Amino acid sequence: VRLVESGGGLVQAGGSLRLSCACSGFIFDEYALGWFRHAPGKEREGISCISSSDRAAYYADSVKGLFTIYADNAKNTVYLQMNNLKPEDTAVYYCAILGPSGEDLDWSLIKYDYDYWGQGTRVTVSS
Repeated sequence: VRLVESGGGLVQAGGSLRLSCACSGFIFDEYALGWFRHAPGKEREGISCISSSDRAAYYADSVKGLFTIYADNAKNTVYLQMNNLKPEDTAVYYCAILGPSGEDLDWSLIKYDYDYWGQGTRVTVSS
């Protein structure tokens, strides 16, 4: 299993970024996939995921209406479109697969339900 995030960088407040997570080593459309972020001094936070059953999207309240998750099954890639970024969005962003720890779940924003993680991509939002 391999997850490779990309698309992070430095952006001014109000700007946008699109993160990508290229996946391999598993049957992409059979698993829930999530995006998490880890800011300095804070816990890793689940911000969005797509379900395994019907690719429904779920969001944390902190990003609802601002971020959009979607998957391209042909490319085995999940994306996170982030709009109107704020300095408090500064973090390392990770994608992950909901694996055996969450095997009875169709989706989750809880980090402990996810078993496979990418290396992360850093997003810095300047004020």
